[in-house]
Amino acid sequence: MTSRLTGAFLTLVVLVLIVLELPLGATFAAHERDQLRTQVERDAVVMSTFVEDALQNGGALDRTVIDHFVERTDARVVIVDQQGVVVIDTDPPSDATRSFATRPEIATALRGRVASGTRRSTTLGGSFVYVAVPVASAGTVFGAVRVTVSTKEADGNVRAYWLRLAAVAGVSLAAAGLVATLLSRSVSKPLERLEQTAAAMAGGDLSARVRSDAGPPVVRRLARTFDDMANRMEELVDAQDAFVADASHQLRNPLAALRLRIENLGAEVTPDAQDDVEGALREVERLSRLVDGLLALARADREAAIPPDRGVDLVPLLRQRGAVWSPLADERSVAIRLELERESLIALVTPDRFDQVIDNLVANALDAAPPGSTVVIAAAAEGRDLVVRVLDEGPGMTQDDRTHAFDRFWSGRGTRPFGGSGLGLSIVRKLVAADGGEVTLDEGPAGGLAAIVRLRAGEVSRP
Repeated sequence: MTSRLTGAFLTLVVLVLIVLELPLGATFAAHERDQLRTQVERDAVVMSTFVEDALQNGGALDRTVIDHFVERTDARVVIVDQQGVVVIDTDPPSDATRSFATRPEIATALRGRVASGTRRSTTLGGSFVYVAVPVASAGTVFGAVRVTVSTKEADGNVRAYWLRLAAVAGVSLAAAGLVATLLSRSVSKPLERLEQTAAAMAGGDLSARVRSDAGPPVVRRLARTFDDMANRMEELVDAQDAFVADASHQLRNPLAALRLRIENLGAEVTPDAQDDVEGALREVERLSRLVDGLLALARADREAAIPPDRGVDLVPLLRQRGAVWSPLADERSVAIRLELERESLIALVTPDRFDQVIDNLVANALDAAPPGSTVVIAAAAEGRDLVVRVLDEGPGMTQDDRTHAFDRFWSGRGTRPFGGSGLGLSIVRKLVAADGGEVTLDEGPAGGLAAIVRLRAGEVSRP
């Protein structure tokens, strides 16, 4: 942002300098040429007055004054008579021409008018200002005087002026660049700090604050307003999470007591009422799972979503979780098989979070796996990531169901017979995201479901 603001400010300064300096330089160049032409014309008029008597009376011309003038000004003087024949040429060419009658400026002067202009000479390598004036008396033209002066000095003055203007522009740009950088930093740095704080809050760090008094007043007010909003948001989220956690915790004991009473009541009711008692027990169990899920989700939400920077070996953790779930799998006639690519697979995870993730995914897989099937827990390195897959051979899920499976309280409206609280996969996604990973669902190779957890690979931290 600093570079963009500085660039915009400098662009404006450049435009202002162009608008100011280009006309100024052009005006100075035109003034130098006009001044040179006026000076040459004045010298030519003086020269015509000096030679008027000689041309009128046919006498000899005194070259002393003319030579002195040429030596002083480095000009070329050509004097012609009424027929345009050269009388004096202070710098004649090798093929000296005796008649200048065909030269436009001489012809104009012989008609009694002043002719002036600028021409460029390729042989001499420069531009020249010429002025031709008539030598006349009482309305009769006796000849003409042409004075030609190089524009080298005037061009040098113009170039020097342009260089001075360029120097002024350079100093102005440098000063403007310094001022623009300071001003833009005073605006951009607080805004960048605000952007970083907003990104941190979006990543789950609700304690992030701007806490900045730098920058213009409007930026400072924006920072204070943002901090006030963040404080209010943190209070609301904390209150919401605390309510969910407290409510879930307070409901666990009444539900346990209710279940115990229903079980005791089941021993005393008639066989006809047993179905109602079992239905009530199932509802209590469902409510208990829902409360446990809400409590786990609240804890996951309240954890700081800061990815770990320590590597953990997943192989022992996966073997441990496989051993924990094997007894339940045996009861359901389902086998659990581990497929580990190496004896050591290091990932940047939090062990407690990773255990919860695997427990939820294996529990879902066992719920869907038919008797005689196998649940596979596989782990392998893929590029810079470590990928853990939990595969079952159940009925699988439709594409639409896989899209909504991570929504809270979603319980499988398709082919997948989920009967839980609908919070398990939401908790999984929250925990995996907290470790900087991602979890997705895909169709399994055996027609069931594949839960895929992609984690960042790391190195084992040394104590």
